[in-house]
Amino acid sequence: MRIVKHCLWVALACGYAIPLHAAEGPALAGPIGGTDIRSAVLPPPGLYGGGVVVPGGDLYDFVDGQGQPIPVLNDAFIRRTIVAPFIVYVPNIDVLGGSIGFAATAPYARQCGHLFQATPKFCQSGFGDPYLETQWSRFFGVVRPPSSPGALPIMQGLSIALGFGVVVPAGQYNSTDISTRALSSGGNIWDFAPHIALTYTSAPILADGTEFSTKIYWNKYRTNPATQYSTGDLINIDFALSERIGRFQVGVAGFYAFQVADDKQFGISVPPDGQRVKLLDLGAVLAYDMPELGAGIKIKVLQTVFVENSAHSRGIVLTFVKKLH
Repeated sequence: MRIVKHCLWVALACGYAIPLHAAEGPALAGPIGGTDIRSAVLPPPGLYGGGVVVPGGDLYDFVDGQGQPIPVLNDAFIRRTIVAPFIVYVPNIDVLGGSIGFAATAPYARQCGHLFQATPKFCQSGFGDPYLETQWSRFFGVVRPPSSPGALPIMQGLSIALGFGVVVPAGQYNSTDISTRALSSGGNIWDFAPHIALTYTSAPILADGTEFSTKIYWNKYRTNPATQYSTGDLINIDFALSERIGRFQVGVAGFYAFQVADDKQFGISVPPDGQRVKLLDLGAVLAYDMPELGAGIKIKVLQTVFVENSAHSRGIVLTFVKKLH
C-alpha cells in the first residue's frame, strides 16, 4: 500500500506525504506528517485558516516484509512537493463539558520520480484527496499563566479527544499502470477513520511544562474500483514529547503505522504476506506562538528508522495558521 497523510487541526499539526507500497495509493487519515503537539486540544471558538508547505518529501529504498531491498525497485525514487491549505471551525458551544471542531483540507501536490530502472523520470501534478474531520475535546486540569510575557497560557492536565475522519477519493488519479498510480496525487479509495487523542502537560519541571501527546487512528478502507485492490485495516499512531518554553514548544515527534489485515485483490490476499505494512518515523518539531496576531508557525522534520513492505522516507514540513474570525 501507499500512505499519504493529510492535514488537519489548527494545533500546528501538519506534515508531509509518506507514500508506501508502489502499486496502490490509499490515503491515511489524519494530519500530513502527524498531529504531534497538542493533538487532543482544540483552539478557542473561532474560524482558523492556514497552510502546509512541503518543499520536498523523498521516498527511496523500497523493502519487502523482512525489511530487505526489493531488486525490481532497486533504483526507485520519488520526490513530492505539497501545498495544502486548510480551514478549521470551532463553534462557541458546550458539548458534554467540552468543545467540538470541524476541519477540512484539499492538498495540491507535484510528484516526480520513477519506480523501475528501465523507465524514465516522470512527473505528475494535481489535487490530492480532500480530507474532512470532526473532533470533540474536553480538558481536565487547570489553566495557568506562562512564565514569559506574551506567551500562551499553559493547560496543565489532561485533554481527551474523540473524532472521525473521512478521506474523499476526489483527487487526481491515473490507473493505467503501476508507475503512474504511484505518482498520482489521489488514491481513488474512501477511508473512514475514527480516532482517539490524549494530551497531558505537566507542572513546570524543565521550563513551563512537559507535554506528551498521542493520536490514534483506525483506518478502514473501501475497495479501489479501478483495480479491485483492497487495503487492509491500518492503525496509525502519532506522538510527541515536547517542552513548553515561553512562546516556543520543542521536542521529539514520531509516527508509527501497522496493518492489522492483509491487502487483497479480487478477494485474494496479495502474496507473499498480504503486504502488511509496518513503519516508524522519528524526528523533531519546533513551534512558535504569536498570540498577539492570533497565529503560529511550526517546522517539523521526519525520517524513517524502521519499515516493512514499504519504503524509507524523509521530509521537512512548514506550517502556518491564523485565526480569521
